[in-house]
Amino acid sequence: MNRWMKYAPRGVCFAIARGEASRLAKTIMMQGTSSHVGKSILVTALCRIFYQDGLHVVPFKAQNMALNSYVTRDGKEMGRAQVAQAEAAGLAPEVDMNPVLLKPTGHASSQVVLMGKPIGNMSAKEYHKGYSVKLFDTVKEALARLDQSYDVIVIEGAGSPAEVNLHDNDIVNMRVARHLGAPVLLIADIDRGGALASLVGTLELLTEEERDLVKGLIINKFRGDVSLLQPAVDFLEQKTGKPVLGIIPHIDHMGIDDEDSVSLEEKQEKPTEGDVKIAVIRTPKISNFTDFDCLAGEEDVALYYVQGAADLGEADLIMLPGSKNTTEDMLYLRSSGIAAAVKERVAQGTPLIGICGGYQMLGKEIKDPHHTESENDGTEGLGLLGMTTTFSEKKLTSQVEANCAGWRFLDEDISAYGLHGYEIHMGETEFLGHEDTHPLKITKRADASVDIVEGTCRKDGLVFGTYIHGIFDHDEFRRAVLNVIRKRKGLPPRPNTRNVRAEKEKSYDALADVVRAHLDMDKVRAIMGMDAK
Repeated sequence: MNRWMKYAPRGVCFAIARGEASRLAKTIMMQGTSSHVGKSILVTALCRIFYQDGLHVVPFKAQNMALNSYVTRDGKEMGRAQVAQAEAAGLAPEVDMNPVLLKPTGHASSQVVLMGKPIGNMSAKEYHKGYSVKLFDTVKEALARLDQSYDVIVIEGAGSPAEVNLHDNDIVNMRVARHLGAPVLLIADIDRGGALASLVGTLELLTEEERDLVKGLIINKFRGDVSLLQPAVDFLEQKTGKPVLGIIPHIDHMGIDDEDSVSLEEKQEKPTEGDVKIAVIRTPKISNFTDFDCLAGEEDVALYYVQGAADLGEADLIMLPGSKNTTEDMLYLRSSGIAAAVKERVAQGTPLIGICGGYQMLGKEIKDPHHTESENDGTEGLGLLGMTTTFSEKKLTSQVEANCAGWRFLDEDISAYGLHGYEIHMGETEFLGHEDTHPLKITKRADASVDIVEGTCRKDGLVFGTYIHGIFDHDEFRRAVLNVIRKRKGLPPRPNTRNVRAEKEKSYDALADVVRAHLDMDKVRAIMGMDAK
C-alpha cells in the first residue's frame, strides 16, 4: 500500500491504487511578501513539527542567494538555511534540498553553484534574463527524487512572488508551486510595518492561477496583545478571501543558523557585558559568519561586529572571517584603515584569528591570475604570516576531521582532537619559510584517511589562521581558547558546560512548540490533504 493512503482522501487513494497519481509526497510551500519575513524559520519549524509527528519530511528551496554555505558529506555546497531545516527534520543535508545556490561576488554578479558545484560567475542581468529558467529542469529532477523518498516536502520561496520584473524567469516561487500544485502559505512581517498592505498587494499582483494556489495567510513577528489585531484579521479574510492561519509571535534568537547577510543587520555592533570581548571584522563580502555563533553563545563572551577601525574597542581577540571576494575585502581593510588598526593591535599583543578568506588575508600576498573572484590580479595581504595564496579555478569543498596538537596560543598550549568542520576555498596557500608553525593536521577528508598539514600560527602565538569552517563548534576546543584569554586577564578558567549539538536540538523543539501554539496545524494538514493530527 502507498505510504499516503492513510492520509489521502478516499478518491485519491483509489487513484493511487490505479497508478493514476504521480506524486507521492505531500507538499506545502512558504512564500513571503518580501525578503526576511521569516520564511526560513517557519520552514524550519514545520520540518520539526512533521518530524516530531513521525513523518519523513524534507526541506526544499530551488534557489538560494547566500554567502553562508555548507559542504555536504559528499563534498557539495549548499545554502546554510536548508542545512538548519534538514537538521530540524532529522536529516543529513544533501544538495537536492537546494539545487541552485547563488553566492554574490560583487558588482551585481554571483557565482552560480549548481547541484553543489560551481559552474561560473554570472551577472544578475545575464542570470535573470533567461539563464535561470534553463536550470528549472535540474530543479524538477531534484524535486522528483525527493518526492520518491519522503512523505512531506516543505518548500521555501525567496523574496516575493510578486516581483513583476523577475516573474517570468523566476524558478523559486510560483513556478515551483505550479509545477507541484503545491498549496502556498503567504507570510508577512508585521514587525516592520505595512503587513496588511503587503499581503493584499502581493495577492493582487499574482495571476489568478497563482492566487488560487495561496491557501492561507500568516502574520509573523507579532508583538503585543493579539486581540487588538482581530479587526485586521477580519479585514484580511474578507478582503482576500483567504484564511489567516496563524499569528506567530516575534521569536528571539534561538541558536538556529542564520540564512544570509541580511541577518547581519541584527548582529551586535557594540561590545556588551562579558569577560571576553571578541571583535569580528565585518567586511563587505563577509561569508560563513555562522563560524562565530557558538562563540557568541558563551555566557562570558561579548561578541560584536565592526566595520571601522574606531569600532574595535578593547577587544581581547580579533576575528577575520571568510570572504566571497578576498582581494576586494582586503582592499577594503586597507582603504578603511582597519588593516593598519588591526596590525597595530597585534603589535600591542591582541591575538588575531583568520578563517578561510580571513586566513588568506593574514599572508603576504593574494594572487588571482585567473580572476576567479574579481577583476583584481591580486593584492598585498596583512603580512602577518609567512605565506602567499594563489586562487585556482577549482574549488575545494569537503568535510574534514582534524587534530590540534600543541597550538601555542598566546603563552599556552592547546590540544584538541576530532575537530569536525568543512573546507570551501579556491586558494592554494604556499608557505614561504619556517618561522611559522602548523598546529592542525587534517586526518580525514570526506571518507578518506589523510595526513595533511593545515593552518598556520605565528611563533609568538598572536596570529593564527585556518581553512576549516566550524572549528569553534567543538565544545572543548572553544572553551580552551576562551580560558587562555581569561587567564591572560587574571580571570579563573570556566569548565565547558555546553553541548552545541544538544542545544540545537532543544532550539528546534522550542521553535516547533511556539509555532504549534500559534499556527492552526489542523488546517495546514487539511490544506495538504492530510488528516488532522
